[in-house]
Amino acid sequence: MIKSGFFERNLRYIFPLPALIFVLLLMVFPVGYTLFISFTDWTLTSGRPLKVVGLESYLTVLKEPRFLDALGRTFAFTFGAVVAESILGTTIALVLNREFRGKNALKFILLLPLVATPVAIGIVWNLFYDPTIGFLNYVLSVLGLPQSGWVTASATVLPSLVIVDIWQWTPMIALIVLAGLAGLSTEPYESAKVDGASSVQTLVHITLPLLAPTILTAIILRAIDALKTYDIIYAMTQGGPGYASETLNILAYKFSFEYFNLGQASAILVFLFFVVLLFSLGVMQLRKRFEQ
Repeated sequence: MIKSGFFERNLRYIFPLPALIFVLLLMVFPVGYTLFISFTDWTLTSGRPLKVVGLESYLTVLKEPRFLDALGRTFAFTFGAVVAESILGTTIALVLNREFRGKNALKFILLLPLVATPVAIGIVWNLFYDPTIGFLNYVLSVLGLPQSGWVTASATVLPSLVIVDIWQWTPMIALIVLAGLAGLSTEPYESAKVDGASSVQTLVHITLPLLAPTILTAIILRAIDALKTYDIIYAMTQGGPGYASETLNILAYKFSFEYFNLGQASAILVFLFFVVLLFSLGVMQLRKRFEQ
């Protein structure tokens, strides 16, 4: 009876307990362990036992020129990709919100980049970008325009990677905004129609303000993912040529699995974690202002 009463009184805690344990094991523990390793000098090739050194790994990373360059590239990649994806995705959603023949087929085509694997995307786009046999340089030569090195040139590698990211993730923004459009109330549009508002005025003064929270939510989700982008960059350039496309994730990978310096690699990942966290909190606060 005592056990039965205990379970009945605490069902609201017992039922979520397995999910809570799962979250703690697969999310909280890796973050906490990475934070701990960042305060050590753990280097696999030194043969020395792990030693806690406080902020030494952080200070070493901050003095590393490649870290600051990688941080700048991470922000540049994220800003360029997310801004373009937000504008294009919102535009596509506004177009798809109208009724026309072939609408469902177009939605299906938009989903294709999202289901493709990153490695396959990297291989295909590398073929497009190839300086000698690539399709893009062939088109430029036919048009009489100067050809580009794309991912093989330091000046163009980051914009080339941004184009790939835009191609892959713009449909996600479009689908989120399209779902937001489907949930908008029709009353403001009916009032605007009675008042004689034009289509442009309706878009600027009704649709976009009402969509602002949805668009910001899409931006948060996409920016968090873009800041952590690893697979496409590594599959296409491995951070090259030189260090021209080396972002924080690529740099952390090299410190871990090429230089075997896990202490400094963990410090880089902790920096990345706080960059993502602060950005997310900032955009969430901006979203709350639009909702008020």
